[in-house]
Amino acid sequence: MLDLGIKGRKAIVCASSRGLGRACATSLARAGCVVVVNGIDEARLQKTAEEIRKETGATIIAVAADVTTKEGQAKLLAACPEPDILVNNAGGPPFKDFRELDRDAILTGVVSNMVTPIELIQSVVDGMMARKFGRIVNITSGSVRMPLFGLDLSSGARAGLTAFVAGVARSVAHANVTINSLLPGPFDTDRYRGGLANNAKKLNRPLEDLTREREQAIPAKRVGRPEEFGDACAFLCSSSAGFIVGQNLLMDGGTFNSAF
Repeated sequence: MLDLGIKGRKAIVCASSRGLGRACATSLARAGCVVVVNGIDEARLQKTAEEIRKETGATIIAVAADVTTKEGQAKLLAACPEPDILVNNAGGPPFKDFRELDRDAILTGVVSNMVTPIELIQSVVDGMMARKFGRIVNITSGSVRMPLFGLDLSSGARAGLTAFVAGVARSVAHANVTINSLLPGPFDTDRYRGGLANNAKKLNRPLEDLTREREQAIPAKRVGRPEEFGDACAFLCSSSAGFIVGQNLLMDGGTFNSAF
């Protein structure tokens, strides 16, 4: 495996008890980082932490907390006061027609997918600058580039975060602190499979047919593997990635049809 130059670095990976967050935590652990994993479900989180420990031999610290609250953020930072790496991640709002969104739902979505990452960046960036090393990766969504009806709140909040950190990233790069984003398209996660199953039920169609159609609509003719996403995250956190600043890496198998 390529040496990423981050062995011994301390990483916080938000919402990492499953899915793409877990994949990022696993890849960072494999690269030799001490990793703080996080989730709301204590039992699932502890199981995940133990599995990553066994797979990688790394030091894994489990912090059960809701990262979208100030109390949850405080618990994370108490477990790792001086992180070298921060991976921001939070589940997006559920699929819903924008007409059905009330004020509380809109504010909740913005807090989860825009305000929370900003607050965490505020908490850690000055320490990273003082130590002359920092890697911040925001997991957003391919819908930032290619909006999907029904995911408007998620797209809007994540697009707001993207614009916010674009300037911030340029202001801290001189201290070897980078801020970049990963934009996932379809990946083989519980959430992806659950969404397909729900659609199959609504449409009264075989799940296998919808799965095949979804894959055929992707130029790569498959969905992504979580470990591919995790490894991309680990590279952006590597010592060799210090010249990648304020970028948005779209991982969607070629679905977004654009030259730039």
